[in-house]
Amino acid sequence: MTVVTLTFSQFRYVNKAFWRNPSRAFFTFAFPLMFLVIFTALLGNGTVHIGAMAVKASTYYVAAMASFGVITACYSNIAMTLAFQRDNGILKRIDGSPLPSSSFLGSRVLHALFVAVLLVAITAGFGRAFYGAELPNGVLLLRFLLMLVVGAMAFCALGLAVTAAIPNADAAPAIVNASILPLLFLSGIFIPFGNDTPTWIMWIARIFPVRHFAAGMQAGFIGTAFDWTDVIVVAAWGVAGLVLAIRFFSWEPRSG
Repeated sequence: MTVVTLTFSQFRYVNKAFWRNPSRAFFTFAFPLMFLVIFTALLGNGTVHIGAMAVKASTYYVAAMASFGVITACYSNIAMTLAFQRDNGILKRIDGSPLPSSSFLGSRVLHALFVAVLLVAITAGFGRAFYGAELPNGVLLLRFLLMLVVGAMAFCALGLAVTAAIPNADAAPAIVNASILPLLFLSGIFIPFGNDTPTWIMWIARIFPVRHFAAGMQAGFIGTAFDWTDVIVVAAWGVAGLVLAIRFFSWEPRSG
């Protein structure tokens, strides 16, 4: 069997295991919708100013929570799942099996991308049904899908890379959340940027990929200008994550 065939075969196994754990599957899809309902209930009657545009807060949060769902599926879930599997010795056994490592990790990335697309579709449909959010179409849809795929792959690579900083499974939730939650706040995911947003926050947001990814997603839902720089920055972070993952990813638990 070829590597590609083995990858898709392993993907089917990962997908079955995911859906056979109903609690995990439920909360993976429920969290973005839950936050969407909470934020729109608190702030949905207002407007958010993005440059010269004024958009409904509910529409803004549809795009923001779609971005949040992708990051959760592709960064947080991959990093924590692999950390737990490494601690339990599963990765060590996989590494010693005939299954190519590229097929094993590739299947995880493919499944994360699959879940991310589902999350975006569900969030968009929910936003359309309950908040009247506009959905991307035409050329805008193609650009939106490009950003979705590039962003999902980039955050998967970063999720693989961050496992090198996780000493054990017990530390995984703390390290993963500490590395992403501040950026979600500093990138306008949970709290929209306004004209009075401090310059230092804007400066930090421009360095990291979360803000650029969210901006590309917003272009599809809100109609803001699509900037290819956002795609390039997210892709560059993905390449950096891939390089770090290749260099530092470990199949065995740390000793001591």
